[in-house]
Amino acid sequence: MVEVRAHSRFTDFDIDLFKSGKHYRLYEKFGSHVMTVGGVEGTYFAVWAPSAKSVSVIGDFNFWTENEHQLFVRWDSSGIWEGFIAGVKHGATYKYKIHSSHNDRVTEKADPYARRYEHPPRTASVVYDYQPKWNDHKWMKSRKKNNALDAPISVYEVHLGSWKRKIEEDRSLSYHELSLDLVAYAKEMQFTHIEFMPVMEFPYDPSWGYQITGYFAPTARFGYPEEFQELVNACHNAGLGVILDWVPSHFPEDAHGLGYFDGTHLYEHPDKKRGYHPDWKSLIFNYGRNEVKSFLISNALFWLDHYHIDGLRVDAVASMLFLDYSREEGEWEPNGYGGRENLEAIAFLKEMNEAVYLNYPDTQTIAEESTSFPMVSTPTSEGGLGFGMKWMMGWMHDTLEYFKKEPIYRCHHQDDLTFSMTYAFTENFMLPLSHDEVVYGKSTILGRMPGDEWQKFANLRVLFSYMFTHPGAKLMMMGSEFGQHEEWDFNRSLDWHLTQYAPHQGIQELVKDLNQLYKNEKALYEKQFSSDGFEWISYEDHQNSVISYIRKGRKSHLVVVCHMTPVARDHYRIGLPTNKKYKLLFNSDDSKYGGSNFKVKKSLTPQEKEWQNRKQSVALQLPPLGVLVYGIS
Repeated sequence: MVEVRAHSRFTDFDIDLFKSGKHYRLYEKFGSHVMTVGGVEGTYFAVWAPSAKSVSVIGDFNFWTENEHQLFVRWDSSGIWEGFIAGVKHGATYKYKIHSSHNDRVTEKADPYARRYEHPPRTASVVYDYQPKWNDHKWMKSRKKNNALDAPISVYEVHLGSWKRKIEEDRSLSYHELSLDLVAYAKEMQFTHIEFMPVMEFPYDPSWGYQITGYFAPTARFGYPEEFQELVNACHNAGLGVILDWVPSHFPEDAHGLGYFDGTHLYEHPDKKRGYHPDWKSLIFNYGRNEVKSFLISNALFWLDHYHIDGLRVDAVASMLFLDYSREEGEWEPNGYGGRENLEAIAFLKEMNEAVYLNYPDTQTIAEESTSFPMVSTPTSEGGLGFGMKWMMGWMHDTLEYFKKEPIYRCHHQDDLTFSMTYAFTENFMLPLSHDEVVYGKSTILGRMPGDEWQKFANLRVLFSYMFTHPGAKLMMMGSEFGQHEEWDFNRSLDWHLTQYAPHQGIQELVKDLNQLYKNEKALYEKQFSSDGFEWISYEDHQNSVISYIRKGRKSHLVVVCHMTPVARDHYRIGLPTNKKYKLLFNSDDSKYGGSNFKVKKSLTPQEKEWQNRKQSVALQLPPLGVLVYGIS
């Protein structure tokens, strides 16, 4: 038997940082690391298990037998067990068998810091040694500009397992195949970023990846870590940023996961009122424990460091912020000040954002936060949570509610559409039409639209055009960009066959052109998070269901008119901000999108006729269910 040799990658300073919750590179220390010690090749193992009486590494190299390779506990009360095992090589599978001093509980756990795991449903960790090879230097050099808040940010949300499948082989595409097909498609569609629903290892497919057990490893479902790195590299070389969904809000109770790791509530909060999520039947991290904070912040930085990720979209932030989230009276307890805020989670989120922007200032963090919690996207130095952006859930809900109404009734609900502008600049908002809106019987975005087939597609064109001319960054779930009929199903491909039909081709062409318009016209992005970038022309024409507004950049502006009924209107007058000539830049009713091609003015010459409190105005022709965008000619 090869004995475990005492060895450590930790310095005293590492331990002090770990204990104080300030070590943000724990992945360089914990886990399994192939290395040479005393001229002998093997693998170093380190795991945190402070309540353990003993920790053994069991694996295919010792026939999964405990006590063959017992790790040494450190003398400094850190709770870290470590040691070097000669001859254990890259590719070996292993777990930790932990005998707890708490009720003599015995657990067999996957390594929380492993860089690779077996393909589910197998659950062992894999010793994995590789150094990514990058050729995305051009992107990395320019990504500060590409990820900036005054840059166009149009995100294509993707579930890797169901974007496209090999039907004849009944399987998802691999990371390598996605690096070819998905990247080429997203580039052709003119998106600026791709957001992957969680890629970290997870055991249960129907969780969509939101119940994570392997926080430091891309899932083995689609290939090896090198191949995931290849996918990111391909995105960057195509000029596409990569955003990952990141889930620090909860984790599953699977036996090999983080729950009851050393026989105690190590990663989860010990009080069930704060440590268990009733909706998701999962465990909640103990944000007040320093070592757990270091684990989570190290994980956030790991993806930005090791895989050149450009942003993290943080899932379920609202569930972290409030102690009473989805709980009835008696199922939660107030904080020390009598409030409902989770002060430890708030402190953690601030610290996480500070660490991200300090170390990777050219990236972004984005909060999925559904409440009115203030200053989510305000820097921590100004009292905020420190996120770069926040999902605009209110806009999404109100807008979809409006568009599902028959046009004849929209005159009574125009405030639903315009209300977002009363708070649009309180945060740096991203407008999401996300995966949550195309599941659970909600129908697809197209399926929500009223009317016959032509009107459904026309309504969808108006919705997308309104979205892309509304202030804020954009996010669209895969399939929506060509008018998917069926609700999203994680276990099947998108309905790509629909793109052979003209109405779906028209939506696809529309989204492509909207992305291009967004990127081309500085007025749509330079001040997208500032009230200086928006001005109403009119929001009061309920009777005709028309809204009009100005989008402004530093030196340019656009005039946008949105008509929400299927009745074409001649001689519809609007006030204009200048007496200069305007040209038509975009018409959602164009025949190439499947529109009626109603004749509209290609250029506007303002008249000296006061209208809507402006000195000049013009009479337009408004197409049925159409959006027109004009710019200075």
